Amino acid sequence: MARSITYREAINEALAQEMERDPRVIVMGEDNAGGEGSPGEMDAWGGVLGVTKGLYGKFPGRVMDTPISESAFIGAAIGAATGGLRPVAELMFIDFMGVCFDQIFNQAAKFRYMFGGKAVTPVVIRTMWGAGLRAAAQHSQSLLPVFTHVPGLKVAAPSNAYDAKGLMIASIRDDDPVIFAEHKMLYDTVAEVPQESYTIPFGEANIVREGSDVTIVAIGRMVGMAAQAADELAGSGIRAEIIDPRTTSPLDLDTILESVETTGRLVVVDESNPRCSLASDIGATIAQEAFGSLRAPIQMVTGPHTPVPFSDSLEDLFIPDPAKIAGAVKRAVDYGG
Repeated sequence: MARSITYREAINEALAQEMERDPRVIVMGEDNAGGEGSPGEMDAWGGVLGVTKGLYGKFPGRVMDTPISESAFIGAAIGAATGGLRPVAELMFIDFMGVCFDQIFNQAAKFRYMFGGKAVTPVVIRTMWGAGLRAAAQHSQSLLPVFTHVPGLKVAAPSNAYDAKGLMIASIRDDDPVIFAEHKMLYDTVAEVPQESYTIPFGEANIVREGSDVTIVAIGRMVGMAAQAADELAGSGIRAEIIDPRTTSPLDLDTILESVETTGRLVVVDESNPRCSLASDIGATIAQEAFGSLRAPIQMVTGPHTPVPFSDSLEDLFIPDPAKIAGAVKRAVDYGG
């Protein structure tokens, strides 16, 4: 049975159901449980934005606080995964990857390859990403392209509560390391989510809206922005097809290619900085594989090549929005007269 719950609640429910199903699943991170000398469950914040709140009391000994040392606890989670557990570790902000990236890209991502397929590392690293919370340059970045670049990692970026639950359950059950990227501005958004457990396969995009004039590929929070733009464009007679990749590694290129072969136009919306972004990667791949189908230059809508500002007005300018997306679509549709 489906009911409407938030993105935050969907992730929490997925964790609880998998912890109930499999005793090897553990949760670890900063502020997940009360620290030493604290009142325990009364002080269990569930992470900085409360995503794991309530799990500490339900699963004694399996929800652990960690020191403020990402290199230590991400390394510990990876080691625990190779030893038979299925840890879900919370890297509080994706910006903190700089502290523990060696453990992720030089260790976890390479074990299966280096040991001839005999080693598995079923670790999920949950992390928050994206701008909009007025958290300034060190807590607001969109660094999915960095993780997507690394072979051996799987990367999920759900755009709604339904996908968040299904992708989280799939991530926990996967034998490869998964970066599970949760856009911080989506936690309070609501969608219909089944109570029962379910999974969403990696590498299977979702066609959010069908259309024949232009293909919009949008990632994470940008899916909602693209939907608002598509509503506006429909008033001008432009029918936009919106594709949500859901996972950036693996990436469902077949669905994007099939759409572009029909529409002849592509707009990629990615909150990341433009250089070496997911927008540039997807755009270049489509140009290589479907150049003959294109009727207009590929348009990219991204953040500018600058740190995320703290100023409210400047941060709002930094983030791609429906108006910028609609403008890019119109440039593609109007190309060549």
